[in-house]
Amino acid sequence: MKNITLIAGARPNFMKIAPIIHAIKAAKANGADIDYRLVHTGQHYDKKMSSDFFDQLDIPEPHTNLEAGGGTQAEQTANIMVRFEKELLANPTDLVLVVGDVTSTMACSITAQKLHTKVAHVEGELDLMTGPCPRKLTVW
Repeated sequence: MKNITLIAGARPNFMKIAPIIHAIKAAKANGADIDYRLVHTGQHYDKKMSSDFFDQLDIPEPHTNLEAGGGTQAEQTANIMVRFEKELLANPTDLVLVVGDVTSTMACSITAQKLHTKVAHVEGELDLMTGPCPRKLTVW
């Protein structure tokens, strides 16, 4: 069985993760030996807004919420990394799949790499017309 840990932490992530969850469910229904674990980092931590996204996008509640919350970007990054490390040690996976270009994407990617876990990155908004900008450096 191939296990994939999907990371979502901010509003744009949920829209990018939804079709991936649907594709995994379809593959599994067709006999693929695959499963996933959805981890919400809590980067955007409005419970009502998060649950609205789950309903509207037809995705399940996350298996876990790291509840990283607010603070400075450094504090939030550190919280996500510490909490995700514990999550990953408790629930090993074959692949961590991150989406977008938010703090959760960076923090979980670094954490997974440090634990020698493969990482895949999906970005759905490359804008070739405006050229490189700091938040898109990972895709250039």
